[in-house]
Amino acid sequence: MNQNTSKTVLILGANSDVAKQCIIQYLEKGFSVIAASRNTKSLEYFIASENLNQNKVTVLYFDAADFDSHQQFYNELPAKPHIAVYSAGFLVDNQTALRNFKGAKQMMEVNYMGGVSILNIIAMDESNKNLERIIGLSSLSGVRGRKSNFVYGSTKAAFTQYLAGLRQELVSRKITVNALVIGYIRTKINEGLELNESLMMEPDYVAKFIVNAGNSFTIVPNFKWKIIYHILRLLPESLAARLP
Repeated sequence: MNQNTSKTVLILGANSDVAKQCIIQYLEKGFSVIAASRNTKSLEYFIASENLNQNKVTVLYFDAADFDSHQQFYNELPAKPHIAVYSAGFLVDNQTALRNFKGAKQMMEVNYMGGVSILNIIAMDESNKNLERIIGLSSLSGVRGRKSNFVYGSTKAAFTQYLAGLRQELVSRKITVNALVIGYIRTKINEGLELNESLMMEPDYVAKFIVNAGNSFTIVPNFKWKIIYHILRLLPESLAARLP
């Protein structure tokens, strides 16, 4: 059902499994979608294979780690967004990140620095009177440092804190900022990892929380993950240190 035929959503890192489901759901709500990713061919194939309305979707090249390109990317958008979603992400396992800084650096650049770079540009454009919401995809991994994934988790923790401050910065302009704090999702980024199957979420399920985000800053999809989120936040350090 079309509800917002005149509004535009910009999805950055739109080739992720969750982002692709967001494209579908935003279109169903009547939005025009600007889908931005390094892998434009994959996005174009997805749009065609899902028989999506190609008149309502614009595919653009966007490299989260190419900071110098971000201002020009934003300047050349076909329409300034009402909603911006940052879903770009990169993951290497913790032992690799500890021994090879290249992987750690790439996680920092994509998961945190790229988000700060492009979202600062979007947020500080006061000429865009349409902007009403910025949504960033973060992770439960960023709630507490755990020895199994603390390098990745640190990038998500930094991104969550950035979004929290950005929310305060933009409140006077009545722009809402949301952080999706997400647990395990059945996506390509998690393929090959040994994860608790009972805690896995489907991409379309998570996308619903993004597309229907309300006023709360922290949004944790799934009641099991909400419980885990609160436990992680309150767990004494002596017990948190025993986590895998």
